Formats: sequence, C-alpha cells, structure tokens
Amino acid sequence: MEIIIICIIIAAVLFVGAFITKRRFGLLGLALAAGSLLSGIWGYDIVLAANGFGMPATPLSTAIVMAVIVMLPAAVLLFHGYSYKNQIARVFGAAMFTILALAFLIDPLGRILMPVGFGADVYSWLVNHKTLIIGAGLILAVLDLFLTKPAGLNEKKSKH
Repeated sequence: MEIIIICIIIAAVLFVGAFITKRRFGLLGLALAAGSLLSGIWGYDIVLAANGFGMPATPLSTAIVMAVIVMLPAAVLLFHGYSYKNQIARVFGAAMFTILALAFLIDPLGRILMPVGFGADVYSWLVNHKTLIIGAGLILAVLDLFLTKPAGLNEKKSKH
C-alpha cells in the first residue's frame, strides 16, 4: 500500500510542476525517453563510480540514481521550452507528463519499495502495461510537437 501512496505523492509533485511551468508535453515526454535511455546506459556505471567515493552500491542507491537520471532531462526542460496558453491544454499536458513519468519510474520505485498486498497488485498491473503506456505517451508527445508552432510564427506579420 505504501507504494501507492508514494506514487500518488510523486504524481502530485510532477503534475503541479508541469502545470505551474506551463511546459508542453511533447518536449517533456521525449526528455523522459532520453532520460530512460541514459539511465540504462549510465545508471550502473555511475553507481559503481560512486562506490569508489564511499557510497555503497546497494539496490536502493542504484534505484535512486536510475530514477534521478530518468527525471533529469525533463526537470531541466521544465524551465525552458514552449508553453501552453490554454488552461485545458495545460491540465492535459501535465496529466500526460505525470502518467508517462510514472511509467518510466515504475521499475526504480519497485526496487526501492517492496510492494505487498493491494499495492503489489497495482504495481504488477503497471509493470505489465508499462510498454503500452510508454508507447502511447511517446506517440502523443510527438503529436504534441507537431502541434507546436515556432515562436516566430505566432506573431502576425505586418507589411509595414
């Protein structure tokens, strides 16, 4: 059950962050994908390098490092990039970012917290449907990028 509470807290923080900064889902979603790739490539190497500085290479430290690497590109882009102008679009974009981020973070969260009881059922459902959620989320992210107009095209051109 504690994994559900932790996921709800993480979801609330991610939603509020994306909603307040008004950033578009497309770029944030692709940043999550990039973070996931970087996590797979560098995650264990960073943990092993940190082991040389006195940080033990435990499953907990590995999961935390992996989660931070997944979120880092998206966290950087929360402060730069295209933004929504419409309130409904902001809510939709923040919700989609939250769902996609939780799908990418479900494996590290499962390593940090041992799901039991009802939380284990929810966790196993999320793990079983993770690829579907990520695939649909990335397709929506690319579509959102196609709907984004460059800043220069938003202004009306005048003849004078």
